[in-house]
Amino acid sequence: MININYSLFVLASIFSLSIDCNAQQTSGRISVKVYTSSSEGDRLTRKPDKEFTKITSITSAIKIDDRRIFQRIDGFGATFNEAGMICINSLSEEQRNKVFTSLFDSAKGAGFTLMKSPIAACDFASAGPWYSYDSISNDTLMNRFSIERDLASNGLVSFIKQAKKYGNFQIESPMDFAPDWMYYSLKPGEKHIKPQYYPALARYYSKYLQMYAAAGVQIDFLNLFNEADNSWYSNETYKEIGELIRDYIVPRLRADGLSTKIQFGESSSRPEAIKKFPSGLDLPGVTEVVHSLTVHGYDWNNFSALTALHNKYPLLPIWMTEVCYAYSPTVNNIPPGGSTRMPVYGFEDGEFWGNMIVNDMKNRVSGWIYWNMVLDETGGPWLVSVEHGDPVKNPQHPVVIINRKTKKVTYTGLYYYLTHFSKFVRRGAYRIYCSTGNNPELNLVAFKNPDGTIVLNVINNGQAANFKVEWNQKIIIQKLKSHSITTFLWRG
Repeated sequence: MININYSLFVLASIFSLSIDCNAQQTSGRISVKVYTSSSEGDRLTRKPDKEFTKITSITSAIKIDDRRIFQRIDGFGATFNEAGMICINSLSEEQRNKVFTSLFDSAKGAGFTLMKSPIAACDFASAGPWYSYDSISNDTLMNRFSIERDLASNGLVSFIKQAKKYGNFQIESPMDFAPDWMYYSLKPGEKHIKPQYYPALARYYSKYLQMYAAAGVQIDFLNLFNEADNSWYSNETYKEIGELIRDYIVPRLRADGLSTKIQFGESSSRPEAIKKFPSGLDLPGVTEVVHSLTVHGYDWNNFSALTALHNKYPLLPIWMTEVCYAYSPTVNNIPPGGSTRMPVYGFEDGEFWGNMIVNDMKNRVSGWIYWNMVLDETGGPWLVSVEHGDPVKNPQHPVVIINRKTKKVTYTGLYYYLTHFSKFVRRGAYRIYCSTGNNPELNLVAFKNPDGTIVLNVINNGQAANFKVEWNQKIIIQKLKSHSITTFLWRG
């Protein structure tokens, strides 16, 4: 699979390059588009184009080599939750259209291509009480299975189908909890599925996929448990998850004619993944049926753990599938120096998230998904179910803030930094080589899109500075604004 994809990529690149070469022979010039978001007020602002010129002397510059490729990119995005749809539904139709366009339209907005949609209740399933799709005890054949809540106006199916009108994206789905009756109990340490219910659990996942498809929503990737093997959600170990995937889930999906890809993970942090995943992945036959590995970012900065994970399982793509700010008396998901007031309105906060995306990408991440896409001015609304790990007070930070009282929509700094990736780096791109340079304030990463376009994203964490890019024995020079992100695009 890897060799075939690489060969197709090389052939596509050669074809694209031949077209570009013909164009260059005609014009003799290579234009570079430049977009900037900055603390000075730029927001995805188009700057004057630059042109590569031949290098006339030895110079210190960032070097780009699109012949040296690394991981394939599967996309960027955020998460569908009932809380977000509640906020969007508080707006007028015109405002709703603008929000969806800004998130999913690749020409006019962020162009998100990779999304998360939780299976049944999570802490931001806010349209009602905690729920599962089958609360009838011992209904092992799933005769009473229902997604009725998800079909309601604030439900996940309704949310996803609205978003589909504005863009094209894939969806991964993990689960906090199975139906309560499948567990020994909901006491800490006892939140394990009883083995007698493993076949029923497999039917539960299969029913979910089938009923969503019947409602017009395809789930592309299935992930069994969210942040498992911890105290707050299901306590399943990764060894048990590996056995469930191999012996129950995959056979059930195949018997039901489903081709949904299986993911492994949703660890709460990057280091947790390399520590815990092997107990399940190293079981015979498990890696053969797993598509990719998924981790969360709540360690904030242990990026090298991702490269270690890639080195151990080099054929399995790695996705970063959840991270956010959350702060309350019982929750403290805040990095050192981060804001404890939710949500965060200041543009400057985006710099933290932009650097996280760059560092994840440089450590082999193929997909990047933030947690809540839309919340209100309180950082909510959130669901309360303490026995399911959903606390009484749980304000968090989203990509977009909608004030449900004033109807004001705020696109956060996170939105703009994330959009510099989701809009310009398209699904099927590959990360390519770029040197780091000698300015420690700059953090950068480069990609090559399927159409041959090269994308270079540069975060300037300091004061304004001149920036030189060398590619194919040519060079451009651009002054980077202080505390900014700049995207350079040109035909490779």
